[in-house]
Amino acid sequence: MNSRREFLNKLALAGAFSRLGMINASAQSTGTSDYRALVCVFLFGGNDANNTIVPLGARYQDYANVRGNLAIPAANLLAVNTPSGAAYGLHPALAPIHPLWGQGNLAAVANVGMLVSPTTRQQYQSRTVPVPGNLFSHSDQTSQWQSGNTGGGPSTGWGGRIADRMAIYGVNGTASFPMNASVNGGALLLNGQSTRPATVIPGQTSTGLEGTNPENPAMVARDNALQEILSFDAGFALVQAASSSLKEGIRLAQLINSVTQQNPLTTQFPQSGLGNQLAQVARLIQVRGQLGLRRQIFFCGMGGFDTHSNQLGDHQNLLTQVGQALAAFANSMVELGTTGQVTLFTESEFSRTFQPSQGAGTDHAWGGHHFVMGGGVRGGNVYGTFPELRLQSPDDSGNRGNWIPTLSLDQYGATLASWFGVPAGDLPLIFTNLNNFPVKNIGFMG
Repeated sequence: MNSRREFLNKLALAGAFSRLGMINASAQSTGTSDYRALVCVFLFGGNDANNTIVPLGARYQDYANVRGNLAIPAANLLAVNTPSGAAYGLHPALAPIHPLWGQGNLAAVANVGMLVSPTTRQQYQSRTVPVPGNLFSHSDQTSQWQSGNTGGGPSTGWGGRIADRMAIYGVNGTASFPMNASVNGGALLLNGQSTRPATVIPGQTSTGLEGTNPENPAMVARDNALQEILSFDAGFALVQAASSSLKEGIRLAQLINSVTQQNPLTTQFPQSGLGNQLAQVARLIQVRGQLGLRRQIFFCGMGGFDTHSNQLGDHQNLLTQVGQALAAFANSMVELGTTGQVTLFTESEFSRTFQPSQGAGTDHAWGGHHFVMGGGVRGGNVYGTFPELRLQSPDDSGNRGNWIPTLSLDQYGATLASWFGVPAGDLPLIFTNLNNFPVKNIGFMG
């Protein structure tokens, strides 16, 4: 019989669904032909974008001259072409997702970062334009990337604000499973004014009570006692509502288990933290029809990218995990027939300095490059302007290759939100600095 602690853990897990109400017949019959989902993969610590995607051809020498002992040999990079003819190379650890570029299901967005408005080197150095606060702080920039707020004290995330707006239009009908779900603990990105995301434990194959055995009297007694607690009429509306909600949480968890166990995914995910998280996301997407959901936003995360030393080896290991997990997720979307309906995108609080530091590492920087992946992506291209790869260039905020972003998080997020179905008029309500930029949609989504 489960120990008391295990039993309480099960109740806590069921409580993660405690805000769920009944799924009625109309929600269950909701079609999912227009289903769309956004999946954020946050690379905590500041991913070195300068080694994640590298210009080839004549520009490669500019890269190698400054990167020195951190430069990846051109022959080792995974070549990708763009419609303009510009050639780039992906980090060799990203070999599992390299084929997606040629298939048109993977693109890069260059030099994205937190901005209040378009900013030049001269403006930054003379402080004649406002800039985001605490630019090189892990905690502040993580918060800003998830909230879209360049000031202080954000209480909502841009994914949560998307869910708030979409709820007004009733896109998920009467479905009671939250639009937003994190498989990486609490995520500011998903919190809205009225939106409260679900939190799901990655790698948990069963989200209900385990250990039930009708032939074991102790287990039967345990389950009966729980049901008595849940159905006890205490005469207090608040207690009754909580009991009803918990019952529905357990019922819904059992529904999810039933669907995924009867139709298990054949795609094999790597047994890594990010692999387990994306496998859980795939399982939740699998039951979208039973949950009556037409829109979902997910949050995943992976740490370790604060590479102040031993960067070549550590970054190789980190990106190997990223490449394997993303490739498995792409395969699972093919299996589910949702390739064109699910878009995965990366975030990281900042990139790293172009010039290496002592200890064969790099320091905190600013703008970086990110990937978007899925059948709805206009793939096989690099969007935005790649920085000029020399120190103290017009793109350098200082003298170490600390790139001033040429695209803002507002533009990046608004492009994703537009594909998700957010009306153009609502975008400035979600991304408060968006109107400071002449281009609102970067164009990487179909």
